[in-house]
Amino acid sequence: MLSLQNIHHVAIICSNYERSKHFYTQLLGLRVVAEVYRAERDSYKLDLAINDHYQIELFSFPNPPARVSRPEAAGLRHLAFSVADVSQAHGYLTEKGVECEAIRVDEFTHKRFFFIADPDDLPIEFYEN
Repeated sequence: MLSLQNIHHVAIICSNYERSKHFYTQLLGLRVVAEVYRAERDSYKLDLAINDHYQIELFSFPNPPARVSRPEAAGLRHLAFSVADVSQAHGYLTEKGVECEAIRVDEFTHKRFFFIADPDDLPIEFYEN
């Protein structure tokens, strides 16, 4: 049996590197660990951290195909961030001009959550601790 310890990272391919870099670093507040331009691929790789834990790799590639998301397609459904205060996160993002879905309550855990979309329409969830 495997002895998995945790999730090391999530990789995201974006269609507009500067727009997505701004979204993840300036709006969501992720810290840049490393940024590399790979000339042979005409691609950026941006390593991002949450609370000093390396978590997200943001890639750019020339002309990536669009992500099918609605109706829900097979594959990764969404990226979820844990937050201490869902209402505060919702208010902050709304103030910054991000369209937020209404806050809902998980019927099983009774925790509050809501969704937004990143610049490439990747669903992002904010889930109460």
